[in-house]
Amino acid sequence: MRYEKMSSFIVMDIVREALKYEDTIHFEIGQPDLNPTPKVKQRLAKALDDDKFSYTESLGLLQLREKIVEHYKKEYKVDIKPSQILLTPGTSGAFLVAYTLTLKHKGKLGLSDPSYPCYKNFAHMLDIDPVFMNIDKSCNYQLNIEHLKKNKIDALQISSPSNPTGNIYEDNNLKELIEYCDKNRIAFISDELYHGLVYEKKASTALQFSSNVIVINGFSKYYCMPGLRLGWMIVPEKLSREAEIIAQNIFISAPTLSQYAALEAFDYEYLESIKEIFKKRRDYLFKELNEIFSVDAKPEGAFYLWVDVSKYANDSFSFAKELLENIHIATTPGIDFGANKTNKYLRFAYTRDIEHMKEGIKRLKEYLQSR
Repeated sequence: MRYEKMSSFIVMDIVREALKYEDTIHFEIGQPDLNPTPKVKQRLAKALDDDKFSYTESLGLLQLREKIVEHYKKEYKVDIKPSQILLTPGTSGAFLVAYTLTLKHKGKLGLSDPSYPCYKNFAHMLDIDPVFMNIDKSCNYQLNIEHLKKNKIDALQISSPSNPTGNIYEDNNLKELIEYCDKNRIAFISDELYHGLVYEKKASTALQFSSNVIVINGFSKYYCMPGLRLGWMIVPEKLSREAEIIAQNIFISAPTLSQYAALEAFDYEYLESIKEIFKKRRDYLFKELNEIFSVDAKPEGAFYLWVDVSKYANDSFSFAKELLENIHIATTPGIDFGANKTNKYLRFAYTRDIEHMKEGIKRLKEYLQSR
């Protein structure tokens, strides 16, 4: 393990620092402040009453995996089998399994820059080499096959909708990437954690273009269950037994109580109301921040804004620290997500209600005017 190459997950360091101030305005952490459907709490209480404290099988509760099968049929018209689904402790557990499954010692993992910071840290943990490919607004923050042709990689990791930018991979591009990877024997891993939180159009799953992909999703974001630490991954049939063996040895099984609670998570009417709340928050914060800084694009999904703050600072880490210490506004510095001009960016999460954000915007405008 190359621990010395791992970096801290900066946003979690900021969460700790933000707790020092009672009046902190939170734009930093990517977790919803909304509760899941009440049915989840009821099912969790029933699991407690029924003393569901034992391990499940390593693939996870069959009943929940069957629910996920139904979900993919309903939402994407895709047929998968319960045996292809592995329930994991958050999506973090899924990434560890996916990388172990597809990348051998000293393998190379293709990543965009910027991208979710834990991807590279998981790679370092497993002695895998991350290969970074720069993306920006000129390519709508999407990798394409021209990026891949310039790099030797063994697996490709994308996210759509993405963290930190909120963009969605266009169908044609997604299809071309998958076909290129299939042709060149590159494993394709698609992080689809923010599916559902998509505002003007629908995000496609990689499974609509190939069965030879690994798809990762979970209950933390759209389903508003971050603390229950439950994710899932879908693997090609030929890899399902190997994935199960890896899971047996890494974590035995995902949290049992969380799995029972998640049986009620697919409450589509309730989830539609969650999406509408986040859409209103996005529209509010995009308008306000675009008047102060520069936002490369209105996010199509997730709940983040990738904000160019170079008008005021060229060191996003110092600027984030300054805002937290002086006006108690917590944001995430762009350098948490890579090295591609990320020193000029902050990520703002719209995971708190509009009244909370209004206070933050008020403080921000007043501070920058007097700075």
